[in-house]
Amino acid sequence: MRIGIIAALAGELKPLVRGWQKMPVVRGSGIQMWQTAQREDELVAVCAGMGAAAARRAFAAAEFAGSLDRVFSVGWAGALTAEAEPGTAYLVSEIVDTQTGERFSSAPPGEGVRLVTSVMAAGADEKRRLAASYRASLVDMEAAAIARLARMRDIPIVCIKAVSDGVEAKLPDLNPLIDVDGKLRMPAFLAMLALHPEYWGPVASLARTSARAANRLAAMIATHLRTEGVKA
Repeated sequence: MRIGIIAALAGELKPLVRGWQKMPVVRGSGIQMWQTAQREDELVAVCAGMGAAAARRAFAAAEFAGSLDRVFSVGWAGALTAEAEPGTAYLVSEIVDTQTGERFSSAPPGEGVRLVTSVMAAGADEKRRLAASYRASLVDMEAAAIARLARMRDIPIVCIKAVSDGVEAKLPDLNPLIDVDGKLRMPAFLAMLALHPEYWGPVASLARTSARAANRLAAMIATHLRTEGVKA
């Protein structure tokens, strides 16, 4: 079985791919890729940035060396409800594309958790709107694009997301700081922080909860793979 594990950012995959082989990629592509093989199973993990376009590039990179038998959409997500606490991880049941209204089911069905995919990073006000409109628990920027590609290829998708920021997190608006390739423009981000000390505490908290969430994400992915007889 060949399994693709697709995330947006390297930090989301770091605990999972520790010890895996890092694969060569085209310089300047913005793609990072790791691979490991266990018996008859091959796992490839890819990240290419935030948003649908980056997710499509990551998917293409994952299947470059061969078609996929299963795809995992993984990474950080924002909480839309107080019950989704930062640092926790969930097996998502349903993915909703906020642009098209399309709905995609995860296999297996998951924990009854609905995730919405938005075209932008959601702040506190937008989180409240999404929760009310979709009765969803989580929001991300990539899962629907990955699910659509999986559906086109008639392969199962498993969506596992870990909460990086709570529903009332007072974070800066990151959207102007994300470039066309789905990467955070770090110099601009640091310059913005220097001018807004009110965000220092929330950003430091986000860093801590994101690290905890990435560890929880890796553990849940490994557990799910083991149930299918695959060792990560």
